[in-house]
Amino acid sequence: MTNESGAVVVTANLSRTFGRRKAVDGVTLAVDAGNTLALFGPNGAGKTTLLRVLSGLLKPTSGFARIGDTKLPGGPEIRRRVGVISHHTLLYEALTARENVEFTARLYGVRDFREATERALGRMRILDRAETPVRALSRGLRQRVSIARATVHEPQVILADEPFTGLDILGAAALSDLLNDLRHHGAAVILVTHNVDEGLALATHAAIMDRGRIVVTDETVGLDKQTFADRYRQLVAQDG
Repeated sequence: MTNESGAVVVTANLSRTFGRRKAVDGVTLAVDAGNTLALFGPNGAGKTTLLRVLSGLLKPTSGFARIGDTKLPGGPEIRRRVGVISHHTLLYEALTARENVEFTARLYGVRDFREATERALGRMRILDRAETPVRALSRGLRQRVSIARATVHEPQVILADEPFTGLDILGAAALSDLLNDLRHHGAAVILVTHNVDEGLALATHAAIMDRGRIVVTDETVGLDKQTFADRYRQLVAQDG
């Protein structure tokens, strides 16, 4: 994926266990600024656990991981550098869309938090619902607010776990544009998805994870997408 010395996200023999089960098993990867890694794998492959370790939410059991020059799990400095997009929105339902995003911008010390909030909501095409309490929004609109909140502080690293879940065509297009824009402005993106076409369209690099290990890595330039998709589907079928 890159030379480790110039990468923003780096892991070496990274593992995370839960009892006797190795959810992440010796993962080594490196992702440069301006690159997007699409990470595929069957259910239970360890993708979400890997993202939780990279976000600082879980401590590695063994091995090494860093974001920028900070070794994980790190502390508040990691949370300021990372934006986590999940299919679980975890919004404050009594607050409006704007209040949710603005609260996060202020929490991360964004200097002009009002302007940043306006920009984040605009990117996800939800400014027209900015004053609506989250509890009154549909599932897809909540997801848009959640994405705006996760990226309001212009993070250095984006960790996106099935971020297209619940989005309609307009929301999915807004998210694709956002991820591409953040990457072109120097963010490193790791995107977990089951949709091969969607993931490869956004990615500079692709990987398949199975039983906690990275088993395939490729650059997407020149990649035979059908061959890659067939290999991924075979793995899913074997684990099904």
